[in-house]
Amino acid sequence: MLHWLVELYGPFFSLHAWENVVTSGADWAIIFSLIMIECLLSVDNAVVLAAQTQKLPTLRQKEKALIYGLWGSYVMRFLMIGLGTFLIKVWWIKVAGAIYLLYLSVHFFYQRHNQQQKSGGSSKLWQAVIQIVFMDAIFSVDSILAALAVSSKPIIVLIGGLIGILVMRGVAQLILKVMRYIPELESMAYYLIAIIAVKLFLAIPQINIEIPASWFVAILIAAIGITLLIHYGKQKKARVKTTPHKQLNH
Repeated sequence: MLHWLVELYGPFFSLHAWENVVTSGADWAIIFSLIMIECLLSVDNAVVLAAQTQKLPTLRQKEKALIYGLWGSYVMRFLMIGLGTFLIKVWWIKVAGAIYLLYLSVHFFYQRHNQQQKSGGSSKLWQAVIQIVFMDAIFSVDSILAALAVSSKPIIVLIGGLIGILVMRGVAQLILKVMRYIPELESMAYYLIAIIAVKLFLAIPQINIEIPASWFVAILIAAIGITLLIHYGKQKKARVKTTPHKQLNH
């Protein structure tokens, strides 16, 4: 057992291996390409992150969830890269992820329909952190396998993955900020989560239908465009309703 662990994770603790990677321009070029791959494959992850943290009651809790989730995701990514050669066999993690994402989407709209209040507190914060780490583990399967296909050096894959996670947290924070001004984006995010669930399920080996990342980006852009039209349409209607009332007062 110990020999197996040393074989899987030993390279991460080799100072010589780190020195070779950090001082190599060619390796940094590969790392940059891995960051791009991570970002392309994790756009859906950023949407889920933003939606999960949006339900927290305060801005401080939302920021804490992203920070704690970041460190948890780093630990999870380290463990999963070591197990990278075995990830191809654990197709069921995608099924579990798809079911869980579909549950999140249905649960959100059920609560919205029944007008249930969102509860806050520290337990809600840690629940969000655990969900962030769990979802990163599911979404990282594809990116880790893609990264290992580009480079067989685990340290390069680790650096690329960790920087990629950081970039995705930045994207999630940006989405959160926009959600504060355009609340309709929250509902849009949960519609997208349902689409992501289908996308994840179709990718299992038994079905093997891979929806390209570029398609999802196109769906995301279209969804944002439609949501913005709905938002500004509502604002325009509200202005039309209030304008005659003001004129009557004059």
